[in-house]
Amino acid sequence: MLKDFKVGHYTNEEKGTGATVIIAEEGAIAGVCVRGAAPATRETDLLQDGKTVQKINAVVLSGGSAFGLEAASGVMQALYDDGIGYNAGKYRVPIVCGASIYDLEYKEFAYPDKSAGYLAAKAAYTGNFEKGNIGGGTGATISKIAGMGAAVKGGLGVQTYSQNNIEIAVFSVVNALGDIVKDGKIIAGACDQNGKYLDALSVFTAGGLFLQNQNTTITCIITNAKLTKEEANMLASLAHNGYALSLSPAHTPYDGDAIFIMSSGKVDAPFPLLAGVIPALTAKAIQSVAEESYPISTQSNKLLMLAYKKLFKRK
Repeated sequence: MLKDFKVGHYTNEEKGTGATVIIAEEGAIAGVCVRGAAPATRETDLLQDGKTVQKINAVVLSGGSAFGLEAASGVMQALYDDGIGYNAGKYRVPIVCGASIYDLEYKEFAYPDKSAGYLAAKAAYTGNFEKGNIGGGTGATISKIAGMGAAVKGGLGVQTYSQNNIEIAVFSVVNALGDIVKDGKIIAGACDQNGKYLDALSVFTAGGLFLQNQNTTITCIITNAKLTKEEANMLASLAHNGYALSLSPAHTPYDGDAIFIMSSGKVDAPFPLLAGVIPALTAKAIQSVAEESYPISTQSNKLLMLAYKKLFKRK
């Protein structure tokens, strides 16, 4: 499945960070849509309609906040060593896009550097749909409305689709401020001392809390369907509907949400089909993270809990 793409991971469990790389050695038509107000991204302007370069070689989803964007340089080096990249004349220049999540406070200050990106690229192989606490999802957490002390583990979610020769895979690093929801109900999120969901949306809309830009859900969607750059950008935008279906709240001022699309362009596919399927697949990829979620700390932040009781007049 999706034999034109390779996926590789660098995972540092000890320090709680990592990187995931999706490689298209022959190049892929690509698009992007960034809706978060606090993004850490690389080469997103290149993907806009009307820009000269039509194909990219890789997308990197990494931890480390803006520091973690360095991992893309390692991916560039690995691809350059293999003679892969945009023919700029005398040299080939690998086109590597990327986005990073904020995971610096998960365990200790650490980020995937150039060597980490190089290792992830060299470890990439076709048919790699592994998910969980790996790669860019290693340090991901969710439901941080009560701070890191009450946060729940996020991770790398993956969802695949294959029908009538059309193949799609969604890779989402889920590091959201909000909870993971399904059919409007919370399936993973921070809980109070009685085991009841705090409900990030309710807390968020109540106001009176100091929140920081420490959240982001970043996604790369790959497909063999033929797409123009304009269509890829449109699908990247539509895929954000999957965030709205699976995260509550989504696209807050404190999230840096971004979605990339990569197309190998091998199979004809009706655009309405893709527009209908991709948001749902994105939601399922995010929801899959709930299967392995757990509180990252056994100690509740008592001051925050008292604040929530006051906000909601709980006894």
